Amino acid sequence: MTPFPAYIALIFGITTLVTVCWFFLASRSKTFLLVAVCWTLLQAVLGYAGVYEDAMTIPPRIMVLGVLPAILMIVVAFNTRKGRMFIDGVSLKTLTAMHTIRIAVEVVLALLYHQGAVSRYMTFEGTNFDILSGLTALPVAVLAFRAHKLNRKMLLVWNVVCLLLLLNVVITALFAVPTPFQLISMNQPNVAVLYFPFHLLPTVVVPLVLFAHLIVIRKLRRI
Repeated sequence: MTPFPAYIALIFGITTLVTVCWFFLASRSKTFLLVAVCWTLLQAVLGYAGVYEDAMTIPPRIMVLGVLPAILMIVVAFNTRKGRMFIDGVSLKTLTAMHTIRIAVEVVLALLYHQGAVSRYMTFEGTNFDILSGLTALPVAVLAFRAHKLNRKMLLVWNVVCLLLLLNVVITALFAVPTPFQLISMNQPNVAVLYFPFHLLPTVVVPLVLFAHLIVIRKLRRI
């Protein structure tokens, strides 16, 4: 169970649900929906049971049971015929607009920071500027597809920049979690991501956001 305020957990739970649903709307794939729901439920059970709360194991359980399997599923999607068919069928416009959810994620991180549950580096008060991705998502989704003509260059540049912003916060988070590999934020580490439901950020939400960027970049390179 989360030791943090229920309203923050509720906001994040809704954000996770919206992320999965928005990705489904972009893909219209029942297979994706089934896999995503099953994976999210599995992660919810593990998080609720407190499996990830001890981060001092080597390797950390959240990496072995949550993050790495999610990354592996992305790799499989890009390297199998059915996976590539799924990728090719995803709507670029809907997937671009999906990144709006990153605003809610950043708000949650800011709230958790003021609860002493995440590092300041993880917020827009620190070195996390990922909120810019969320704020620009809808304008880019409109401008890049204006008059039914794709602005390939705009969309590609935006995705690359936002991918770099995502990687920045992921790397920062990795070294701020209280694991044997922690290098920063010793006084206020990222403990929230080890508790339900905030563990769904590195195990569900971030992998989907990463997958979305990689899908768009791959499709744009083939146009």
